[in-house]
Amino acid sequence: MWPDSYQIQAASPHGIWIQPSRCQNVPPFVPPAISGAPLKLTDTKLRTLTEPGKHSDGLGLYLEVTKAGGRYWRMKYRFAGKEKRLAFGVYPDVSLKSAREAAGRARKLLQDNRDPGEVRKEEKARVIHESRNTLEAVARDWLAHQSARWEPITMGRIQASLENDIFPVLGSRPMANLKARDVMEAVKAIEARGAADQAGRVLQRIKSIFRWAITHERIQTNPMLDLVPSEILKPRAVQHRAALSEKELPEFMRRLANYDGAPSIVLGLRLLMLTACRPGEVRGACWAEFDLKAALWTIPPERMKMREEHRVPLSKQALEVLAKIDAITGGRELVFPSPYYPSKPLSENTFNSALARMGYKTMATAHGFRALFSTVANEHGWNPDVIERQLAHKERNEIRAAYHRTTYMADRTRLMQWWADYLQAAGASQG
Repeated sequence: MWPDSYQIQAASPHGIWIQPSRCQNVPPFVPPAISGAPLKLTDTKLRTLTEPGKHSDGLGLYLEVTKAGGRYWRMKYRFAGKEKRLAFGVYPDVSLKSAREAAGRARKLLQDNRDPGEVRKEEKARVIHESRNTLEAVARDWLAHQSARWEPITMGRIQASLENDIFPVLGSRPMANLKARDVMEAVKAIEARGAADQAGRVLQRIKSIFRWAITHERIQTNPMLDLVPSEILKPRAVQHRAALSEKELPEFMRRLANYDGAPSIVLGLRLLMLTACRPGEVRGACWAEFDLKAALWTIPPERMKMREEHRVPLSKQALEVLAKIDAITGGRELVFPSPYYPSKPLSENTFNSALARMGYKTMATAHGFRALFSTVANEHGWNPDVIERQLAHKERNEIRAAYHRTTYMADRTRLMQWWADYLQAAGASQG
């Protein structure tokens, strides 16, 4: 055994030198491993060692043999004036060589003035933290945090994209261990199957999850900061939603009049065209939002894309549509409830499916009626600002936005009555 008064003095390429701390005239002591002599324990000795007690290997490492026959690797050391111990595992699961390597790493930490016991605790806490904060676990917390900002349909779409394309390949991995390349490969796999738009959206969602994780201290660094969609995904042509042209409108009005689908779907399509609203806004319409006497539909912020209240003037024809649907669903909360689940609105694909059955599968979409309204109104000389406000497009200029909410209401009322008359005339032309 070394005298207690010996402390680490210096390290050389050959090992650790020990210098007496209280003896001025004692020459430096060279441990056995440095002088060339073997350390005390050997594999042969360990295989037959049964005597209870502490069997030293040197440099603080020893094997503790219990009366019950257990054999445990330990290391005795001092830090900040306190005697401490480290456990390295059970022999022979942890070999002599592995125990010595572990002890060497601990001594290196001591040389760096770090307590190996505390370092081990920190590492264990880190591993536990990372194992709990997998990409899927954090993503679901992010979804819950964001849910109040999204409509249920939007929430479901975002959640489904992660569940289908990301969680199966990356969801079980700790976020702290994910690299930019891991996400790039997952996103490019989505692109490779022909879903380029989806790939771009998923990439942006993952970047949002990582930013949220940083803010809430779920990870320490964000390796996704430099991921730019245009530098990962191939350029693609923008494809606008299919929309009818003005010359196709009369024939469409004829087919709509003759469509034998559910009356609520036909009336929903009519109100969609007459108001130029988004399909989701019409499908989720509630009776409480309508003031029929004032001929006004007020859509609350939580149902709008831009999260701002939107007031829609109702033409005479729109009021007639509401009177007809009132006879069907007037006693319910929703104007257009699902025929299968009355507490829920018509499904997202209802309108497009109806258009497909009328022969417009590739020629028109429910959302495309907004483009038709904008095109026709602009070509007939209506104020573009009035049209944009009716479409509930965001006005970035605050002064202009305030103006839109006031004087444009009268202009929009005239515009929507003109539009309803225009649609009625188009239908009448097909006789």
